[in-house]
Amino acid sequence: MTDNARIISDFIEAWSRLDPDELASYFTDDGVYHNMPVQAVAGRDAVRAMIKGFISTWTDTDWEIRTLLASGDTVIVERVDRTKTTSGDVDLPCVGVFEMQDGRIREWRDYFDLGTYANAMK
Repeated sequence: MTDNARIISDFIEAWSRLDPDELASYFTDDGVYHNMPVQAVAGRDAVRAMIKGFISTWTDTDWEIRTLLASGDTVIVERVDRTKTTSGDVDLPCVGVFEMQDGRIREWRDYFDLGTYANAMK
């Protein structure tokens, strides 16, 4: 496993701890997180705030990596995010594309069906 692949694998595992500070620490100072159904955020503090906001109702999450491909500074991960929240539970298939810089996430673009998530939260 390449260093970038290992870092992203560790990042995905870290989600189970639901700690926005830890998760934001994986990003560069000017890192970008684009959760595709919503507006992208830039900068580690904005990433932390976004993560903190959407995990505020989560009680447990476990992300299963199905496929992880790494080439240079790009890592692509197909996964299923299994999340329990105060509003419902969801198994959400996702694909994340990570662009790395010096061992940190410079940009993360996450692709998934928003309807799958929204329907589970009813």
